Amino acid sequence: MFTGIIEETGALKSFDGGRIEITCAKILSDIKIGDSICTNGVCLTVTDFGEDFFAADVMPETVRRTSLETGGVVNLERALKVGDRLGGHIVSGHIDGVGKISSIRAEGNAIFIHVAAESFILRQIASKGSVALDGISLTVVDAAANEFSVSMIPHTREVTNFKFKRVGSLVNIETDVLAKYVERLLNFKAAPTLSREFLAANGF
Repeated sequence: MFTGIIEETGALKSFDGGRIEITCAKILSDIKIGDSICTNGVCLTVTDFGEDFFAADVMPETVRRTSLETGGVVNLERALKVGDRLGGHIVSGHIDGVGKISSIRAEGNAIFIHVAAESFILRQIASKGSVALDGISLTVVDAAANEFSVSMIPHTREVTNFKFKRVGSLVNIETDVLAKYVERLLNFKAAPTLSREFLAANGF
């Protein structure tokens, strides 16, 4: 479990589709095998580490759902400890899909960003709700039919990989976990009682 408050950025040292190595510094201070590291929003399990890197295995499902690219700059956050301040929102590190930045503009002291996404993601995005982009906890400004917007303070942009993002850049999206359960409950069509066929097929 994570909060979406980025601790540092790292660099993708190598990625062969099954194993990823990430160069970093701060998060290595107390790292151990089996730790969970949120990497551009993706929860990865540490399988190896050295003086300036950690490695993790990446499943095909993760490759399909995300935009991890060799040579890129990634946001890193260690797992939440019991008793830590929850500065952002509950982030699981389970990416729902990839979006594309459609516009970036300055608005006063903030950066206003529009992200285009597929409908199955947008169903779980609500104005003033929470969303994680590349692992960053952000508040949704508005949600439309084919995109949503967020506003980012300059500090967040400078300490994350968003300082390198441009129009057309891809971002990993994780919607609010509460939205997932609400949508499931609203759309779940269950039979009022278990059928005899189901009971027989499952040995009851």
